[in-house]
Amino acid sequence: MILFGRIVATFLAVALACHTAVAQPLRIYAAGSLTNAFVDIIKAFPSGSNSPASFAIFPVFGPSGLLRERIEHGEPADILASADMEQPRALARDHPGRFVIMFTRNRMCALGVARLGLTSDNLLDRMLDPAVRLATSTPHADPSGDYAWAVFARAEALRPGAAKALEAKALQLVGGPNTPPLVAGHGAVQGVFLANRADMMLTYCSGSDPVTREVPDLVSVPLPANLTVGPGYGLIVLTDQPLAARFALFVLSEKGQAILSRHGFSPIGLPGP
Repeated sequence: MILFGRIVATFLAVALACHTAVAQPLRIYAAGSLTNAFVDIIKAFPSGSNSPASFAIFPVFGPSGLLRERIEHGEPADILASADMEQPRALARDHPGRFVIMFTRNRMCALGVARLGLTSDNLLDRMLDPAVRLATSTPHADPSGDYAWAVFARAEALRPGAAKALEAKALQLVGGPNTPPLVAGHGAVQGVFLANRADMMLTYCSGSDPVTREVPDLVSVPLPANLTVGPGYGLIVLTDQPLAARFALFVLSEKGQAILSRHGFSPIGLPGP
């Protein structure tokens, strides 16, 4: 908590020092899983002046690993909000003095067609069933894929040989550099099932409700404790743009954390009951 307080204090000092500066457009790169939450956070973000049009925010959403590569290749970004800690840490190595903070958590769920009768108890059996097509995101490009591989590693401790079998059968259908949505006009995960490319997929729990509302006969099941991995989302402010530190503070504020909570994330900055 001491380190967290120091980071917040640093952000606040930068924000106050730059408060009177002319606001430039704020460029936010954020994980695709944050799209709905960050759209609402951007809408709620106060400008800090009497003119609501005194600033502009340009968000870019996509797989965190690919966004990090784009920033490394020269695309201008003030903030990276990633679905893991590793992408902002990689950028921090080239930006001395920049802090990486965890601003929320997520959980991993399994989406599956209803005929599988999927439950937390039989989830591993269904994952290993040769007749069940198992989809994941793309490791390295998208943290969701890395978390899926971490689930496979946990499965190995329960059933020797499971990790190799799951890695071999996993269909990396989304989140890669050359994996556009499978069905135009629909989200990437929705497209996997609407195009009948998989029977089951490991993905973030935060996005499960929108998918199950859109895709008939699809159920979402949380991973059991012995397979659970805990996605931690990291953020880094990359520039001295006046609004960047203020936006980071807003994400960490009670209002920002409440918005994340409404979108299925597990906030780290809300007081207990």
